[in-house]
Amino acid sequence: MNKKALFIIPPERFNEDELFQPKQVLENAGVEVTIASTVTGEITGDYEGKATSEVIFSEAAVTDYDVLAVIGGSGTNDFLWENQELRSYLQQAHEQKVLVGGICAGSVTVAKAGLLDGRQAACYPVDVQKEQLKSHHVEYVEQHVVAYNDIITSDGPDGAKEFGQSLVQASK
Repeated sequence: MNKKALFIIPPERFNEDELFQPKQVLENAGVEVTIASTVTGEITGDYEGKATSEVIFSEAAVTDYDVLAVIGGSGTNDFLWENQELRSYLQQAHEQKVLVGGICAGSVTVAKAGLLDGRQAACYPVDVQKEQLKSHHVEYVEQHVVAYNDIITSDGPDGAKEFGQSLVQASK
């Protein structure tokens, strides 16, 4: 049976490398990747790249997926950090033993869902993100990927490919 991943991006200003690099790694490994957001249709990234959100994340059953990852970009801070529905969705995924991932600002979204309490995590090395992790009892570590068997976080574009590889490894 084919593995499936749901990549959640903000409704505008996602980071292209953080979406497309891991997506390619997963697809090359035979994982079917669906892009979701708070809206459907074409979404423009930070650098004018385009992606199509096929589904509103909350309308997709978490149990249909093996991997759920929150992608970063400047829009993630604005639209996903305080999204209560997304927090509940991530908590539900985690309870159902779905692998949860976050890259860059997406790592902060996972922390805000309370899933990284007392753990280490990677995020983009800017103060606003590091402070968000700290305020949610998460220890920031400066590396491309921090992988637990149930949650994987990454720093951003530099770690995007490695993030994809870790998701593939953990979802086997």
